[in-house]
Amino acid sequence: MRYPPLIVAATLALAMPPALAGDDAIVVYKSLSPEIALEAAQAAMKKCRDNGFQIAVAVVDRFGQPQVMLRDRFAGLHAPDTAVRKAYTAVSFRSATGDLAKSLRSGQLEAGIAQLPHVALLGGGLTIETGGTLLGGIGVSGAPGGDKDEECARAGLDAIRDKIDF
Repeated sequence: MRYPPLIVAATLALAMPPALAGDDAIVVYKSLSPEIALEAAQAAMKKCRDNGFQIAVAVVDRFGQPQVMLRDRFAGLHAPDTAVRKAYTAVSFRSATGDLAKSLRSGQLEAGIAQLPHVALLGGGLTIETGGTLLGGIGVSGAPGGDKDEECARAGLDAIRDKIDF
């Protein structure tokens, strides 16, 4: 008598030792508290204000979901959405968006990537990492150039560095 493959597979799965089955049952990860995410965003905004720029800044978690978004009074209409997209892109590719933009221009990065939903291949997005662990991303939009957006984003990271290093 032949047993259907599905029954054999189910029987083998049930016979697995519990130690092997349970190792992957729970995933533990670190994330930023809302207070630390807000502190990073406020520091980035302060840096841009001190430089005379009206911007929006967003901090996303490790999954690209927004935790904080601040928009200065006179920041452009596009700035909040672009800030979130820059932070999302940095987390998605685990890379500074300015570096990704350079790779796109040089042909090292496939041009179609720029058409993916929620992706912004413009300078101003950075990952928030410590000890090899991705915690989230920060994105700034509204300064006159991605390099200036990135400078403000870096100020946000610098403001929280001592609180997230472990």
